[in-house]
Amino acid sequence: MAHPAFRAAAVRVRVPATSANLGPGFDALGLALGLYDDVVVRVAESGLHLDIAGEGADTVPRDESNLLVRTLRTAFDALGGQPRGLEIVCANRVPHGRGLGSSSAAICAGLVAARAVTTGGEAKLNDVALLELAAEIEGHPDNVAACLLGGFTLAWGESGAVRAIRMEPAAGIVPLVFVPGRPLATETARGLLPRAVPHADAAVNAGRAALLVEALTRRPELLLPATEDRLHQDYRASAMPESMDLVARLRADGVPAVISGAGPTVLALATEGQADKSARLAGDGWTANRLTLDTAGASVLPLTGAAP
Repeated sequence: MAHPAFRAAAVRVRVPATSANLGPGFDALGLALGLYDDVVVRVAESGLHLDIAGEGADTVPRDESNLLVRTLRTAFDALGGQPRGLEIVCANRVPHGRGLGSSSAAICAGLVAARAVTTGGEAKLNDVALLELAAEIEGHPDNVAACLLGGFTLAWGESGAVRAIRMEPAAGIVPLVFVPGRPLATETARGLLPRAVPHADAAVNAGRAALLVEALTRRPELLLPATEDRLHQDYRASAMPESMDLVARLRADGVPAVISGAGPTVLALATEGQADKSARLAGDGWTANRLTLDTAGASVLPLTGAAP
């Protein structure tokens, strides 16, 4: 493969927060949310300059170990070669370590930006290859599928490949996220899962996951039973007891609530009438955000200034 040519102009990429699992859809179902990270990437003459504002500005590295930079490097290798230098500006709004897909946002932003700044990038790295590379870096496809495609997604593996479909969420669903003050590492949450689960619990989850597709796309009145989970949330309760308590309180009040991804954020898929009451039920200690459902996924946007 010949060494690629790069565009002189900077590119701006916007990627949404995501919530995975949604209760029963472990490592398969994802939902894109209207909370965004913006990244501007420009090929430079030499070196690496990384400017970060917002979430993670005081904690994430500003060198080659940064996840966004590592993803850009992986993408450029897949596209045929590395640029001489990179200038990157990040405006991060997706909370880190809270189960809202911050790592998937960084991965998808890096892949899309690398492709966009490479001449002929879409021909060299099409959407199918982009999803597979994102899932390989992340380790599972649920968040990255929703981040790339937007909307409500179902991802699966097939003959060693990763596949995903996008579905349109039903109107009237109001996503509420309740973000606690302390993060929880995904590795910690995954480490609490057992190697085997009872057959009866697996059967319940299979039925609920199938019902959730119908509930989220056409019949939101079924979201409360459709979001029941027996596969992962209870096993993780010891790592986030306050989150599980909030899920239980919201569900007891009729609000479809789940742990978002690996937690500890709680996601409620409320109706308009439930939104204010749900926020009151949460009480102190939570940052409550009423969001929209993202329908665009990862997008290359016009560059309107020096920073996103």
